[in-house]
Amino acid sequence: MKILIVGAGKVGSTLATYLSQEEHDITIIDNNDAAIHRASETLDVMCIKGPGAAPSVLREAGAEDADLLLATTNMDEVNMLCALTAKRLGTKYTIARIRDVAYTDDLSSLRKDLNIDAVINPEYSTAAEISRLLRFPAAANVDTFFRGKVEMIGVMVREDDHIVGHPLSDLFGKNQGILFSAAERKNEVIIPNGSFVPLAGDTLYVTGTPKDLSAYLRTLGRDLPKIHSVFIIGGSRIAHYLTKLLLSMGVRVTLVESSEAHCRRLSELLPGALVLHGDGTDQELLASEHFTNNDAFIALTGRDEDNLISSLYARQQGLRKVIAKSNRENYTSVVRDAGLDSVVAPKLLTVERILRLVRGLQDKSGNVMTALYRIADTDAEAAEFILRDTTPHLGIPLMDLPIRKGFLIAALLHEEKVIIPSGSTVLSAGDRVIVISHGKGIQTFTDIFQKD
Repeated sequence: MKILIVGAGKVGSTLATYLSQEEHDITIIDNNDAAIHRASETLDVMCIKGPGAAPSVLREAGAEDADLLLATTNMDEVNMLCALTAKRLGTKYTIARIRDVAYTDDLSSLRKDLNIDAVINPEYSTAAEISRLLRFPAAANVDTFFRGKVEMIGVMVREDDHIVGHPLSDLFGKNQGILFSAAERKNEVIIPNGSFVPLAGDTLYVTGTPKDLSAYLRTLGRDLPKIHSVFIIGGSRIAHYLTKLLLSMGVRVTLVESSEAHCRRLSELLPGALVLHGDGTDQELLASEHFTNNDAFIALTGRDEDNLISSLYARQQGLRKVIAKSNRENYTSVVRDAGLDSVVAPKLLTVERILRLVRGLQDKSGNVMTALYRIADTDAEAAEFILRDTTPHLGIPLMDLPIRKGFLIAALLHEEKVIIPSGSTVLSAGDRVIVISHGKGIQTFTDIFQKD
């Protein structure tokens, strides 16, 4: 596909990296000399300097016959104008990053009026991800499929867990309704079979219904009580969206923000929350506000380093659920080794969403990709597809299908019934299917089959 990316910042450059690896024809547009120089030096893409909303610049980039434009600058209005102009020039599909809270309630009309095909909001997506993590306090991450009917959680294996040292084949009968979908060991992901033996320090990714996953966590002694109160530092957009979500769930929220003026605004916008003015990274302030009396601590300041250090401190103080925002991938393994397992990255959540949209656009087989998640910081992915009557190998038991190594069907939704598959399970048109892939990203559902 011919793809134009306007904005060479964190999101734009990360998207360019992933999409160029999938052999798309990428052109980056940015008005900043340093950003364009960095992109040209580090990425195998074409770079054009200029304002991305200018028709002349978009024409130079080839907007007339482009398949897709991604507007990912830091200014919502510029992104909207880029998408509108590109569409008028002939670009087939446009995606705009729109983040401001003021636009949230009018997104559907904005999309219609400006003829934008899709809108992404990294801050809202991050807030939704954090709210899912709070529903499973024992999980390092939670990914949702089948409209919430199935979830995949990552759980760190401890030395005293009963599963340590036992092959998964010995555990299947004891854990009906769940599937061990993947395992992360020393920053490498393994698609496990029955002979896989979990070790302390592994992160196991387990797929099942929320009810069955809760039952599994109970067998590990990890079925923690529900979160009732949350302490948030940083009054960012993410914090705004998250607080609204938590208040709607009946969770008490205390939010600390360093800007007095922004504190006042948040107090007006979030009347159900306790909004405090102060430095949320200050240990004396945290102690004076008795932050350890809360069930969860979430660090959402604008500095990744402050978020990670504050979160490690909260973990040391005994809070049972601690979550930090960080876009720096190289920090993740370090803080996990230090005991912090829940780190959310808005940049990567945005990339996952756009990759799903891109792959859906290029999939001509009719099987629709409806969800895509990256497993840990690796090349393993979990994707959800809707099968059509043109899908090959329907009605054949999974044990007889020519499924390639590195692919696993983790669950399916058949006539609104969740099925954790066995060898005798068959696929049918209309089924929703979760596929775990390790290695090259899955582009279409038919990628899981060996080629004739």
